[in-house]
Amino acid sequence: MDAPVASSDDPNAAESAATRVPLAEIQRYVAVYNAVKEAYVEPVDDRKLMQSAIQGLLLDLDPHSAYLVKEDAQAFDQDSSGMYDGIGVEVMRQSDGSVRVIAPIDGTPAQRAGIKSADVIIAVDGKALTPVEQDDDLLRGAPGSSVVLTIVREGAPKPFDVTVQRETIHVASVRSRMLEPGYGYIRLSQFQADTAEDFERQLAALQQQSGGKLRGLVLDLRSNPGGLLTAAVQIADDLLDAGKIVSTKGRVPISDAEFGATPGDRLDNAPVVVLVDAGSASASEVLAGALRDNNRARVVGSRTFGKGSVQTVLPLDNGDSVKLTTARYYTPSGKSIQAQGISPDVVLQPDQPPILLPGQQPVAEASLSRHLHGEEEADVGRENEGNDDAKDGHAGSNAGAVLDGDKPIAAALAELKKLAAAIKPAQPTRPARK
Repeated sequence: MDAPVASSDDPNAAESAATRVPLAEIQRYVAVYNAVKEAYVEPVDDRKLMQSAIQGLLLDLDPHSAYLVKEDAQAFDQDSSGMYDGIGVEVMRQSDGSVRVIAPIDGTPAQRAGIKSADVIIAVDGKALTPVEQDDDLLRGAPGSSVVLTIVREGAPKPFDVTVQRETIHVASVRSRMLEPGYGYIRLSQFQADTAEDFERQLAALQQQSGGKLRGLVLDLRSNPGGLLTAAVQIADDLLDAGKIVSTKGRVPISDAEFGATPGDRLDNAPVVVLVDAGSASASEVLAGALRDNNRARVVGSRTFGKGSVQTVLPLDNGDSVKLTTARYYTPSGKSIQAQGISPDVVLQPDQPPILLPGQQPVAEASLSRHLHGEEEADVGRENEGNDDAKDGHAGSNAGAVLDGDKPIAAALAELKKLAAAIKPAQPTRPARK
């Protein structure tokens, strides 16, 4: 019996055609593969050639999609657990092979050595990083061993070397203290499996120090590169009594999800100021956007990184994995974070504005080669091409700044006090007159 033929108006026909592997392209690939095997000047290992082909399949996608060999896949899992051997830095591979620093992790060798957000590592132990030489294990290694990083930095006249000693990184993702009586401070350096639980514990300790109730909280997300979305969602839920937190949308239904708050605000509606900068990315942007869109917090600092995409790790039979971008994040108001970031309510400037040398890029998702275009970015780019008044929509032109030191904390505290002062004390209920 002949197989049924899908009609042109069959909705499944287009889907089937879109997902079918094109035979002509497979034949072209096999022809090139055979040509390399037979005629290249030196013998080529089958596995290495196939590995290069697979990496090339992902290379022209966005910067966050990648093929992870077994060791890199294990390292990816270790990062969320908060313990691994290395220098303690969140990085992103760039198309030219170099590695961009999203943020050094608090209290790690990278931070102590002076590594900063937006630094670009172009060589490791004198070995230049190129699209061919992409060994993601170069920064990791046995505790006590040293690694020499060659760095390009904004404002530095030429590349320079930094020696960093590796150690076992135990990342304490939550730190807290009292800024002034009644005003608490919590620093989230990244989102790990235990971050939300630790946040709740330290928030309760601050409240106890303040006699049971805080007058306000500064939530510091500067140079927080993100991490586990579930941790950021739980912390948002801790501070919200109701409302949406974040939604994700992709091409396939399994990528679509929506997270909402459950009743109960652990801070008893005391005001919150969220401190962000250009190194605040991904899950930290989700948290800032959720609190701001629900009118729960004021955002202070500089525009965030703009990583509003969701990556799914797909394990393979041989132990390797594919990290693939599968969806975009949307804040409760329906806005996409991708390539736009979170624009703060109160903008702070660094003590020394960054100076970009020729060829250097600002700290922003929109400045990354092959970045996934944001919806607003694409619209503005099409409608206002060449219009200097519409620079917000052009890649990297609206990038924020990295805000170091304690001055931003002082500015956030000042804003927090304004919010606390605006809260009118509850008036005693008077009996109705009869």
